[in-house]
Amino acid sequence: MAVQSQILNIINSPVAVQSQHLNLMHTLLVDYCPLGSLLLVVAFRTGDYKQQVIFIGGLTDGFLATDYLEPLAIALDKEKWSLVQFLMTSSYTGYGTSSLQQDASEIDRLISYLINKENSEGVVLVGHSTGCQDIVHYMHTNAACSRAVRGVILQAPVSDREYKATLPETAELIDLASTMRKEGRGSELMPREADPCAPISADRYYSLSAYNGDDDLFSSDLSDDQLKTRLGHMSNTPCQVIFSMADEYVPDYVDKKALVERLCKAMGGAEKAEIEHGNHSLSNRVDEAVRVIIDFVKRDGPKGWDDPWS
Repeated sequence: MAVQSQILNIINSPVAVQSQHLNLMHTLLVDYCPLGSLLLVVAFRTGDYKQQVIFIGGLTDGFLATDYLEPLAIALDKEKWSLVQFLMTSSYTGYGTSSLQQDASEIDRLISYLINKENSEGVVLVGHSTGCQDIVHYMHTNAACSRAVRGVILQAPVSDREYKATLPETAELIDLASTMRKEGRGSELMPREADPCAPISADRYYSLSAYNGDDDLFSSDLSDDQLKTRLGHMSNTPCQVIFSMADEYVPDYVDKKALVERLCKAMGGAEKAEIEHGNHSLSNRVDEAVRVIIDFVKRDGPKGWDDPWS
């Protein structure tokens, strides 16, 4: 039987992901797919509140992608907020055949679900790594449900392109991806060595690795005008940038302090939080990560619901 393109239901029972502190995660089954598809996209929600923080992970990420998510869920619960983690089609090894456009569409469907089925009073989006690109792209679409986003937190917004440029095989692979795209074969898969973690199409490899690709939003060699073109629309939403000052995915030649300053300026004066000695996922600075996120959510989260379509 064909699955209709609509929200399905909530399962009000705990799922298997549990710990001694966090023992209840409700499962949301959300159908993001067109008529005739049998694929369901699943989300986990902790807490049953009308204000939600939605976490968007990076490449290879899925549920509980970072060490700070469990303590963050506990801290949010004390403030009567829910944490929502959801499995996009690009999660885990799916990123290689997906796109920012697809991710943005799924984010919009999830927010629509929370508004229409959960009576949401607004959401805050938290992006980690490449999830930051997803959020920036989503907010640029000006989709109807994006008006329900009350705040944005970008944790580890770093350049995939600049990191990949440190790898010896990248230049040749970019040339190959470019050739495939010119030949109309952008959706075809690159050779295995293009990505050790997942099959990846020429289109997605180019997006992540090439200058001015769709994912090229945070590179240090972009001019101020280029950054403003890519990020300027974020000035319409309260935004915080959490930057790890020992991020292993940022090349050594990059001046991290200068970069985070430029990113925040391009976003119209976004708040910055520099985490000294923090690594990419902040696994070595969990408590500080939770404190910074909670502080922003309490100050800049929903101040009361208004209809995003009014």
